[in-house]
Amino acid sequence: MKSSIRRGDTVMVISGGNGDKRPLVGQTGKVTAIVGKNKDRVIVEGLNMVTRHQRQTSPEKPGGKMKKEASIHISNVMYYAEKLKKPVRLRHSVLADGKKVRGYVDPESKQFVQV
Repeated sequence: MKSSIRRGDTVMVISGGNGDKRPLVGQTGKVTAIVGKNKDRVIVEGLNMVTRHQRQTSPEKPGGKMKKEASIHISNVMYYAEKLKKPVRLRHSVLADGKKVRGYVDPESKQFVQV
């Protein structure tokens, strides 16, 4: 699965999560990794935290409950434009010199904004 979202991008969760226990919709964070067999899941910094129980393997490595980020399907996140303060759909464009770049169309001016 090919996606325009890359590691280091700021994304906003647009769907998913449990509305009462773990609301995720509307939260933003940086993508730390793109994982999964088909590269269709992302790990977002500080979001979708889960608890894992770790057994003590040696005296130096204590056991206990460990918190870590779980993956979110890539279809549930969108690129977050800081300038607009809302999520936008990324698209590709070719510049005059032939270079292919990522960006989005500004809804007010209808101009392509390079990311």
